[in-house]
Amino acid sequence: MLKESNQVRVLAIHAHPDDIELQCAGTLIRLKNLGCQVSLATMTPGDCGSAELSAEEIAEVRRNESFRSAQLLGADYACLEFRDLSIVVDNESRQRVTEAIRKTRPDIVITAPPIDYMSDHEMTSRLVRDACFNASCPNYVTHQWDPATPTTKIPYLYYVDAIQGIDYYGNPLPKGFIVDVSETMEKKLEMLACHESQRMWLRRQHGLDEYLDGCRRWSAARGQEIGVAYGEAFTQHCGHPYPHDNLLQTILEGGAPAAQAH
Repeated sequence: MLKESNQVRVLAIHAHPDDIELQCAGTLIRLKNLGCQVSLATMTPGDCGSAELSAEEIAEVRRNESFRSAQLLGADYACLEFRDLSIVVDNESRQRVTEAIRKTRPDIVITAPPIDYMSDHEMTSRLVRDACFNASCPNYVTHQWDPATPTTKIPYLYYVDAIQGIDYYGNPLPKGFIVDVSETMEKKLEMLACHESQRMWLRRQHGLDEYLDGCRRWSAARGQEIGVAYGEAFTQHCGHPYPHDNLLQTILEGGAPAAQAH
């Protein structure tokens, strides 16, 4: 995933295939169009996402769907090969995610929210947060066979919306800002449509048979909050010592992406 470039590098990493497309693909398309280098990663290959295929079979299907989606964006894709419903916060997991951050060397990381409807999303959020911090610590060893060198900084970290923007009790969660994705919405849906196997799984397991329409409705609801057709919401992690200025919003509002030190 590592590429030599002085472009602003953006890594979107979420739990499962299709999570990125649902929650932030419109923004990623905008960033790509503005000259940023974009990488996509999922923690798992979606190995529990079928009632008919084996874990290995559906994982292969869903990896391929993720690759096709990434190709539409002009991004690279990697799977960290955790397993569905089995992501836990421990040091081995931190090492694996830290290695992904070191290999990608992002300026901006976009990941799952700290509170969401399922554990895989929440564990991903915590592991990515920790990895962003750990990646620049030279003495933190990942024990990979060919480890990347430590990064030189802590990246900007942003969380996407929780599903439907609510907590465990149905209460609205706070958000930081909303990005206008009206012009990129159709391509976002095209990327999401690559995940056909997930649509079939959601129909069976969640009783949902409106995968694309549901995404469009939620994006429209977020867009309405800022007076546009479609939007995606983000919250920036501003805890010490993460960067506090909003690089993501600066780029999207027309600030020239400066060369970054990796």
